Amino acid sequence: MAAVPTVAGRCHRIARSAKLKRSGTRPDGSTLLANGDGPIYGAFFQQSSFATHAIANARFVVKIRRDAPLDRLGPFACSIQTGAGAVFNAMQPKPGDSFVVFGVGGVGLSALMAAKLSGCDPIVAIDVHEHRLALSRELGATHTINHSSRSNVVDEVRRITTHGVQFSVETSALPGILQEAVQVLMPLGTCVLLGSARSGTQASFEMPFLQNGRTVRGVIQGWSQPEVFLPRLVDLMMEGKLPVERMMTFYDLADINHAAADAEAGRTIKPVLRMPH
Repeated sequence: MAAVPTVAGRCHRIARSAKLKRSGTRPDGSTLLANGDGPIYGAFFQQSSFATHAIANARFVVKIRRDAPLDRLGPFACSIQTGAGAVFNAMQPKPGDSFVVFGVGGVGLSALMAAKLSGCDPIVAIDVHEHRLALSRELGATHTINHSSRSNVVDEVRRITTHGVQFSVETSALPGILQEAVQVLMPLGTCVLLGSARSGTQASFEMPFLQNGRTVRGVIQGWSQPEVFLPRLVDLMMEGKLPVERMMTFYDLADINHAAADAEAGRTIKPVLRMPH
């Protein structure tokens, strides 16, 4: 019988993985490539190899069903697992719970689709790009707010939800937006921070507001056991319940700079590179 990971064990694994992402090295500190001038940091965010073949540590490999389309699987380990996992694993909302997501990129849309599958209502999506908000409505948002055209987003969310929301997700890593994601909470509500801020970034909150049972927590990599959770997400995709392909745009590897520019400008949500054969 396989051992069930403890919470402490999972925390250690997640923290170690996050450290590796920032360093771009293997666990022993070495790099995958080197030349005469020193190391070459070729492990992009510890998730991409930009290669047609890769060598991986066995404990980091997840077996996925054979009939799953390979070109849709790339984003699962990061944005899809992060957003959906925050809802399914950390929040665990009940049908009818209210939900708002600040920022509907790859992470935010994944969280939104998971909230829809969980039966949340209302579901509010907030962003600065109208085409992303339009897609949010197609994927389950009951209400959308363009942050760039609203003078007070917090008041608008409270108007929609009457007394605030039970759950909010923040994906931008901007202190002012995190403050809004906390301010929209009803008493006993929970805000989950998913955006990756630079070290030293700080946000402040009114202490009496938090004393009414509100929770602010961080979640990394969806608080998941990838070997169990990723196959579950792929099953949902194959059943048509998690249409992640709606947020993907495919590019040839030769167009990588174009893909990066489109992502930076917000023209595409989740760029996926196709390797040459």
